[in-house]
Amino acid sequence: MSERENDVVSEPLQHAGMLTLDEGFRQTVAPEPRRPGPYGDGEQPTMPKPRASGKRRRSSPTMASVNRRPEARGNGAALRQTRNSDMDDRADGARSREALGRRNGEMQTRTRRYVSRITRNTLAVIMAGGRGERLKHLTDFRCKPATPFGGKFRIIDFVLSNCVNSGIRRIQVMTQYKAHSLIQHIQRGWGYLRGEFGEFVEIIPAQQQMGDFWYRGTADSLYQNLQIIKLHNPKHVLVLAGDHIYKMDYGVMLASHVAKRADITVGVVEVPREQATAFGVMSVDPDYRITKFSEKPKEPEGIPGREQFALGSMGIYVFKASLLYRLLEEQAQRPDTSHDFGRNIIPGALSTHKVIAYPFTDSETRVQHYWRDVGTVDAFYDANMELVYVNPELNIYDEHWPIWTYQRQYPPAKFVLDEDGRRGVAINSMVSGGCIISGSTVNQSLLFSNVRVDERSYIERSVIFPDVKVGAGSVIKRAIVDTGSVVPPGTQIGVNREEDARRFYISEAGVALVTRDMLSRLQRS
Repeated sequence: MSERENDVVSEPLQHAGMLTLDEGFRQTVAPEPRRPGPYGDGEQPTMPKPRASGKRRRSSPTMASVNRRPEARGNGAALRQTRNSDMDDRADGARSREALGRRNGEMQTRTRRYVSRITRNTLAVIMAGGRGERLKHLTDFRCKPATPFGGKFRIIDFVLSNCVNSGIRRIQVMTQYKAHSLIQHIQRGWGYLRGEFGEFVEIIPAQQQMGDFWYRGTADSLYQNLQIIKLHNPKHVLVLAGDHIYKMDYGVMLASHVAKRADITVGVVEVPREQATAFGVMSVDPDYRITKFSEKPKEPEGIPGREQFALGSMGIYVFKASLLYRLLEEQAQRPDTSHDFGRNIIPGALSTHKVIAYPFTDSETRVQHYWRDVGTVDAFYDANMELVYVNPELNIYDEHWPIWTYQRQYPPAKFVLDEDGRRGVAINSMVSGGCIISGSTVNQSLLFSNVRVDERSYIERSVIFPDVKVGAGSVIKRAIVDTGSVVPPGTQIGVNREEDARRFYISEAGVALVTRDMLSRLQRS
């Protein structure tokens, strides 16, 4: 983008108050677009507003008041001059108000248009090829982005929904390990975008395009598909991780990137320092320019004045497209590279390019937004359990920012039997379509679609994946039960930890992870 284009884009954003900096680390960014009022966006009511009751005061002289003036009596020319001058003043005032309103309206329109133009010229590249090894048996037959979450979604649905809701409808998904269920889900649930209008979700599997090897790192997944990326001729490339849970308007981040004339923008969150060893950790100057970046350091550097927290990367990067191409090509020629954004691309660009941190905070309260890395069994379990709270931090019922997904068509959930000891009830729980709770109790749990719970069973603080069958008289507490599992009648999970450790996987926090294969072995023994 030329300097002139930068000026044209950034000027309306700055004048409209879309980017203002506060003291400290956080910044106030663009407010959410104004929602349409009762007359629609930009429309005005056709009827005038009702006047307030009471006598109306006039701020300008009328004909009667002028006639009462001694100097005006008998002087018709003076009277006409006074009246004409008053009318000209009022006309000038009206014209100036009209011009001001027109300028404000044009500025708002220009701001919205430029932001939407930025998103339309952006290509989102989602890296969805991770093994997800820390999720243990949950990723035995699927990759991490394809893991079910929240009762009806897959993890990747959140980043895909963020793209679509932000107006970014040119999306590439890079896959590699155990990608079948992910590809199947995207084909079934995300095929509604219209290619005729330049909208698409393009699945790009690993193809060994550069030699006899698969992707060697996050940056290499883009480098090996660089020709495919260039075919779409984007001005900006938004690189996203496909395995985090959050809701974010990428358009605001892109607007900030353009207005600050950044070469690279990195999305950042504050994380507890003891957890920061799993993140890319950075330091910034007062202008939020990144001065240091370390990928998964053993001793993370704290935020000045708030040493108990570190500044962690969200795995979200905005690049000027031409710069990204050059950096990827240069990095590929180096023999000592890890082919990784966090280890090579970002740290190597700090001294030669303008790399800016974009904090994921509320524009008014400056409170950090919801963001979860569900990379471990405990983190995954906790993030699901938060959803059954009365007012969870992640609002999946938000009509203004829906989470889109593919779902099989099931009838409503059903709760049957009403006898002592055989009453179908769910308390403080989320139960998806197709479930039948027959004479059993579900308490503080999350049930995905098509789960069957037979009579006299009890489920407490558990996550039950789709198509699970729970036999009669079973007890399940603090557990994750994987898709298609058949729990034999009378089985107890989460009651005796030593017994569970022999049969299932037990996390550090004591959550039992139960899979179909584990239960099959249990039945054979």
